[in-house]
Amino acid sequence: MRRLTPWLNGLVWLGVAAPLLYLTWGLWMDRLGANPIQEITHQTGRWTLRFLLATLAITPLRRLTGWNGWIRWRRRLGLAAFFYASIHLLLYLWLDQFFDWGEIGRDILKRRFITVGLLAYGLMVPLAVTSTAGWIRRLGGRTWRRLHRLVYAIAVLGVLHYWWAVKFDWRPPLAYGLILLALFLLRLRRPRVGRIDATALPRRTAAPVGDPTD
Repeated sequence: MRRLTPWLNGLVWLGVAAPLLYLTWGLWMDRLGANPIQEITHQTGRWTLRFLLATLAITPLRRLTGWNGWIRWRRRLGLAAFFYASIHLLLYLWLDQFFDWGEIGRDILKRRFITVGLLAYGLMVPLAVTSTAGWIRRLGGRTWRRLHRLVYAIAVLGVLHYWWAVKFDWRPPLAYGLILLALFLLRLRRPRVGRIDATALPRRTAAPVGDPTD
């Protein structure tokens, strides 16, 4: 697997950047349909969920393959989820509500998918902020791991946000929910393969985001 690391690293970078590049190209070439802003909003929401699920898949991959190298990409995937979630939220605040905070407040109270979506994003913020090795040392490994267990709640809220947002076809959010359930079950199948001592990370090494049980 070590020989494949450079290739996998390139694939991960490509996977993180590809959705943004595609949406930018589609907007420039007018290939995103009659309502491109709505399409970008929907796409960034779906990519947020995909990157969250990819983050949670790291530990099952480690257990199935016996290779600890997967962990090097966890932080990148977690921050990618936060990045696309930020675009998703910004489009709602800016181009949907025009930063009308009164209307936004009423929308939060009236529409439950907005409520859980904003809650999920709010929980993502401290995970993104504390994603470095420096924060692990400040908080302590045990406290940091407890904080980053919020990723489970975030993923569930993300699926609910998608489920409640769709008006007709509930099959895509159901698929994401089943994938999330499968990842939870995979995590319960085997004992942990060894916990990483966060305090032993090199000073400049980035800490993994999201999957805090290692």
